[in-house]
Amino acid sequence: MELDLSPKLAKKVYGDNGGSYHAWCPNELPMLREGNIGAAKLALEKNGFALPGYSDSSKVAYVLQGAGVAGIVLPESEEKVIAIKKGDAIALPFGVITWWYNKEDTELVVLFMGDTSKGHKAGQFTDFFLTGSNGIFTGFTTEFVKRAWDVDDDTAKALVGKQTGKGIVKLDSNVKMPEPKPEHRKGMALNCEEAPLDTDIKNAGNVVVLNTKNLPLVGEVGLGADLVRLEGNAMCSPGFSCDSALQVTYIVRGSGRLQVVGVDGKRVLETVVKAGNLLIVPRFFVVSKIADPDGLSWFSIITTPNPVFTHLAGSIGAWKALSPEVLQAAFNVPAETEKLFRSKRTNDAIFFPPPK
Repeated sequence: MELDLSPKLAKKVYGDNGGSYHAWCPNELPMLREGNIGAAKLALEKNGFALPGYSDSSKVAYVLQGAGVAGIVLPESEEKVIAIKKGDAIALPFGVITWWYNKEDTELVVLFMGDTSKGHKAGQFTDFFLTGSNGIFTGFTTEFVKRAWDVDDDTAKALVGKQTGKGIVKLDSNVKMPEPKPEHRKGMALNCEEAPLDTDIKNAGNVVVLNTKNLPLVGEVGLGADLVRLEGNAMCSPGFSCDSALQVTYIVRGSGRLQVVGVDGKRVLETVVKAGNLLIVPRFFVVSKIADPDGLSWFSIITTPNPVFTHLAGSIGAWKALSPEVLQAAFNVPAETEKLFRSKRTNDAIFFPPPK
C-alpha cells in the first residue's frame, strides 16, 4: 500500500478561552507514524496562558506569528524566562518543562515538530500538564499530595482543584507574569529571520540552517532545522537528504508547486502547497519546489542535528562532480550535449531565479 504524501492542515485538539492547540494526525498523514514525527501548533490570544507541562518527545519550537514569553525549565536547572517573537526557533530536549504566555493584542502562534520514537504514540505528541483539570496531581489521592507537598487538606485540595482550565487558560489582565531576562535567551533561542544567512542567491532565495553551531541545544534534541525563503517564481534545486534523515516541512508563507520523485523514477507527489500545510518527504526521495509569484517560505526539521543534502542541479550539484565521460555515457548523449549541460547553472547554487 502506498503512503499518502499529500500535505495536510492541522486540526483543533482542545482550547477555547485563551487559545487553542492544534495537531496533525498520523491517520491523515501516515508519514508521521512511519517516520516517528509529531507536529502541532499552539495559538494564544491576548492574556492566553499555556499551563506548565512536559512532553514525551524532544521538539523544535518555531514562532510563526506574534510575540510573547516562554518559561523553560531544563532538568535539574533553574527556570529560564525568555522573550519570544516571530522567527524564533527554540530547542526543547526531553524532560523540559515549558509554559507560554501572550500579553500582546496579536495572536501568538508557535509550531512544534519533533521526534516521537520514544513517545507513547508514534507520530503524535503526548503532553503532561502539572496543573489544570487534567493535571498530573488530579490523579493522586489527597494523602499523596499532602505528603509530597507537605501541606494540609484544604491547601492540597485548593492546589489541585482550583485551576479548572485544561491546557490553556485566559488570565485576568491584572495578573503579573515573570518578565523575560535577556541573559536567559542566550543558547536557548535563535531568530531565523535575523540570523546570518547560510546561502543567499540574488533574486532566488536564501536559507538559515539551525544546527549545533548556532544553537548547541539542538544536539540534545537530535534534530536540525532550516528556514528557507524563495523569491517569487524562483526554484529550489531538486535534492535529497544524503544521511538517511527525514525532512518535515511546514509552509510558513506563500504558495508554490512541489514535486517528489521516489523509487524507480516514479513521481509520487505533485501538488500545490500553501501556508499552513505540513508534509514529510521519505528518506532519499528527491524533492523540488517552484514558488508562486508572491514567493514561498518554509520551516523544516531534519532528523539529524547536522544535516547533509545532495543537490541534483546548480553549481554545487552532484552532476558537476562527475567526469564528462561518465555523464556522456550515463545520459547516452554526444559530447556536445554533455558540454551544454555542464555549462549551465555554473553560478547558481540551490536556488534558481525565474527564467528571463
